[in-house]
Amino acid sequence: MTTVTQHLSVASVIEATAQLVEEHYVFPEPAGRLAALLRLRLADGAYDVEEPADLARVVTTDLQSLNGDLHLRLKHHGQPVPAERGAAVLAAMREEFDTSLGGVPRLELLAGGVALLELAPALFPLPWSAEPLGAALTLAAPADALILDLRANTGGDPDAVAFVCGHLLDRSTHLNSMYWRDGERLEQSWSPAHVPGARFGGDKPLYVLTSGRTFSAGEELAYDLQQLGRAVVVGETTSGGAHPREGWTVHTHLEATIPVGRAVNPVSGTNWEGTGVHPDVPCAASDALDRAHALALARLDGGTAEPHTRTANAAEAPPS
Repeated sequence: MTTVTQHLSVASVIEATAQLVEEHYVFPEPAGRLAALLRLRLADGAYDVEEPADLARVVTTDLQSLNGDLHLRLKHHGQPVPAERGAAVLAAMREEFDTSLGGVPRLELLAGGVALLELAPALFPLPWSAEPLGAALTLAAPADALILDLRANTGGDPDAVAFVCGHLLDRSTHLNSMYWRDGERLEQSWSPAHVPGARFGGDKPLYVLTSGRTFSAGEELAYDLQQLGRAVVVGETTSGGAHPREGWTVHTHLEATIPVGRAVNPVSGTNWEGTGVHPDVPCAASDALDRAHALALARLDGGTAEPHTRTANAAEAPPS
């Protein structure tokens, strides 16, 4: 049985994790408090465990005890973790990409000219996913209405979020701003002015399905479209993880994942961290598809539009 002490002592894992949190966590003041907590708990014997999975569980509980940041954790990997920064998550995502048709496991034309497009289990890095995403969105473009299923989407690449939004809007639009800890530099995310293939466009009915599992970049896609007034979100409140994170290997089977930035939406002036994305039409995730399909059919049949959480527009570039 593999143990922490066979490769790296518990004390070394905790000290490495504490230093990484101090140096990189997006909020410096909580970073210092969390690092001190890890060292105190180590001295108290709270981490006297043998298995990497047990250490990951206990340390993650402590890391999330201050502000509930779900991206901040010590993550256990069953297979050995590559030493390169960020390599662990990419290796795991690549396996998921190769077994999920590139993150587009379902595209279906429902009754009444309504297309259903599921994006799961993640929005994979755009260099991998642009082709399957573009192909699926182009096939869905002629539909009279579109249901975007994010109920099983647990995160991914913000560039893929912008790429998808580019197919669902008519022009380049400011989606999000990212502030990084290193000097508080600002980085803006805009949907692309041009996309490969056909656009579904910015006018036809669009519904986004969510669940309590929807997380991170999956939440961003739902939140961005909701705040723009572009989509009606149907389902459950999402998990509530808005901070982009990076990963550092601290043991053969352990990765310290640490948020290094914070998102600010140009419409709301905030994000979904800790609160999740609240649906416009709340219902159980298992009922969300039927509910959205019924709403789409009613809308196409001339019914009234559903309420949006926000209807204000963010900054837009001139039409291309």
